[in-house]
Amino acid sequence: MNTEERYRACVDALKDYADGAGFTDVVIGLSGGMDSSLVAVMSVDAFGADHVHGVMLPGPYSTEHSLDDARQLADALGIDACVVSICEPFEAFEQVLARACGGELAGLAAENTQARCRTVCLMALSNRFGWMLVNTGNKSESMMGYSTLYGDTAGAFAPLGGLYKIDVYEVARWRNEAAVAEGAVPPIPEHVFVKPPSAELSPDQEDEKSMGIDYPTLDVLLVAHKERGLGPEELIAEGFDAATVERIVATVAANAFKRALEPPFPSAPFYD
Repeated sequence: MNTEERYRACVDALKDYADGAGFTDVVIGLSGGMDSSLVAVMSVDAFGADHVHGVMLPGPYSTEHSLDDARQLADALGIDACVVSICEPFEAFEQVLARACGGELAGLAAENTQARCRTVCLMALSNRFGWMLVNTGNKSESMMGYSTLYGDTAGAFAPLGGLYKIDVYEVARWRNEAAVAEGAVPPIPEHVFVKPPSAELSPDQEDEKSMGIDYPTLDVLLVAHKERGLGPEELIAEGFDAATVERIVATVAANAFKRALEPPFPSAPFYD
């Protein structure tokens, strides 16, 4: 598939799934990052701006530039967008769980609790207004288990679930360029393309630093392993670092249980 075909396949699959489930409107958590930005654009192309509802969910470590990027995206798309802070509910969880967690809710438990606070808010709006929650995860995160169960893994459908992170960027760039070619404003802010991907769940957190590998290297390895079916010895023979291969292959295997609980995604043959 070329880039445009990948984009169209994601949009069509999202629309077909929502139609089959009886939804006319969708709700998306807008983080100001690439994944949620592209999913918002796809949702507008699938349902129309009046049927897409964005929610900015700032937490204790959210940056102002992420909120600015999300607002700029929403304005460019002409979608309804509101702000619901998770700071207060997260603080309540910190107080309630501190004693049970040995005196303090910290580390991974604190990070994942923030992600789950966001999902509670999104699902409340979904239930209240009958909007389908759209998942914003990609295949790189899914393979690595770089996601929070019952947090950012939530949602009825994941339009990016079949695309690796580097291809998410490529598809997003194509969509912006297509908008310019049509005389429209590119919907995804340029800053979203250049800033380091981050879940913003801890101070100065960056995805690639947390995973210990950059996305271009990771995705080439994942494509060779998952799409081409190469095992560890074959991957090493192709020139991948042995220690990296061992770590990534083990991580992929260990997170199969998470993938079993993630939402459906387009079945298009993106990597045939």
